Amino acid sequence: MLYIWIYVGVLVVMSLVAFAAYGSDKRKAARESWRTPERTLLLLAFLGGGFGAFIGMRVFHHKTRKPKFQILVPLFLVLQVLGLILLLKLQLG
Repeated sequence: MLYIWIYVGVLVVMSLVAFAAYGSDKRKAARESWRTPERTLLLLAFLGGGFGAFIGMRVFHHKTRKPKFQILVPLFLVLQVLGLILLLKLQLG
């Protein structure tokens, strides 16, 4: 059960970080200042921040027209949810 809580904790923390990064990058875009590289935003989504990145895209209307983000962010989110389901199934037997 500990593995599940660690996994959920990583997902929550990374989602908060990703959400903040998408919001920050949107603010920087409006001010035309230094931007967060797209690779970094996608990496945050990949490393457990899929939910935060997905919500950040919707809330801040950021990167929603980029095909790379339209495909990869939801894919990372689905894979992270499937990972949680797998851990739960393994735990419950």
